[in-house]
Amino acid sequence: MAERQYVIFKLNDNEYGIDIMNVKEIIEYTDCSEVPNSPDFIKGIINYRGDIVPVIDLHKKFNISSTSITDNTRFIIFGLEDKQIGLLVDDASQVVPIDDKNVENAPAIIIDSNTKFIGGIGKLNDRMVIILDLENLLSNSEREQIASI
Repeated sequence: MAERQYVIFKLNDNEYGIDIMNVKEIIEYTDCSEVPNSPDFIKGIINYRGDIVPVIDLHKKFNISSTSITDNTRFIIFGLEDKQIGLLVDDASQVVPIDDKNVENAPAIIIDSNTKFIGGIGKLNDRMVIILDLENLLSNSEREQIASI
């Protein structure tokens, strides 16, 4: 069995994980510039090392209640195709190894066309981590909308 490293982040009290191989950097929160007529789940854009990077508010994308910005709020920067994208998260402070044998498929009842981005559920002792599949985080139309930003 293989063991992978995951960046663990929080949205509200829930923990999510992203394969560390997909993460470019975790940076502190800075104010975003809003983009007119952008999709609801786009928080705005930031200047990341000279590149304009759209930021996805995962609270809105996942349709869960938002929390206020705190000192722990972070952007997780990752690459999708040829574009860099930021994810707005409540906290991202841990990298943990999870053995593949401790990652189960998500229950069929929660997987549909709107939740294809759930790659599995990782078990860490008494914790559960929802593993995200970043390749399926955005639909084709959402990718096109982001590409136009």
